[in-house]
Amino acid sequence: MCEKNYSEALAHAAAYCSKSERCKADVLSAVVRYELSQEQQSTLLNYLEKEGYLDEARFARAYASDQFRFLHWGRVKIRYALSEKHIADSLIREALTVIPEEEYSETLRKLLMDKLNHTQAADGYALAAKLMRFACSKGYEPECIRQCLSALSDDSSM
Repeated sequence: MCEKNYSEALAHAAAYCSKSERCKADVLSAVVRYELSQEQQSTLLNYLEKEGYLDEARFARAYASDQFRFLHWGRVKIRYALSEKHIADSLIREALTVIPEEEYSETLRKLLMDKLNHTQAADGYALAAKLMRFACSKGYEPECIRQCLSALSDDSSM
């Protein structure tokens, strides 16, 4: 019965990994219902890596790129989400390099401009605080936000 569970889990995991980039934590969550032993889990993950179904570096790069391009997340939020998936720090640092600096700054500027157009505040200080909180919640670094806000205030009166 244990071998049957393993072979079913392997088939399920291979199909799961074929649909999208996955990390080890995602795969283990997907096969938890098969009640595999630690040794079987390790064997399953090693097989998937050897066959190219699973590659954490590839996953980290794709995840960082997708979260930035589609959800406009900043590096802080992406780093945190990847660490929650138990991705190694070295792979996270490498993955964050796929985000071009110019595109990162431009995306932050567009986010702040959109928020500025839909935000009301009593004064400039309150408006800047709201914009800062918003950009921080999207995962952008405070220093990048301050630079962008400064550039925006130079372009127009906030």
